[in-house]
Amino acid sequence: MERYPDIEIYLARVEPGAVDAWLGEALDAPPLAAAGKHRWRTRGYHDGAEIPVLMVEKAADGFASLWFDSAETPWAADADCAREAAARLGCEVRCSLGGWQPGDDPDRFLQVKADGSEATIDWPDSGQ
Repeated sequence: MERYPDIEIYLARVEPGAVDAWLGEALDAPPLAAAGKHRWRTRGYHDGAEIPVLMVEKAADGFASLWFDSAETPWAADADCAREAAARLGCEVRCSLGGWQPGDDPDRFLQVKADGSEATIDWPDSGQ
């Protein structure tokens, strides 16, 4: 499977402490630190590679964006990360369906619920 150049997921109503604990386990990252209004940063590591992490609160429809600016994460694709995050954080997670190409529908997302169920949704117009 081709690795994505970066990973971005969207978290619904999650406790920052839970995100810190997950990032600490997955990437040996210190807790997120304030980096401006509604922005938090940290740096983790995986297989010796440094992985910059940015969380933006209330990025879209009440979801926080969690962005890993590296191709060296433990996850090959956004969906892999979303599935682990939903399971570990116990919250709904959304991500793009795949690598975006011109002509793709930018509003189609994978929705992963805390119970592991998945659906393809239109977002932000899903009404969910």
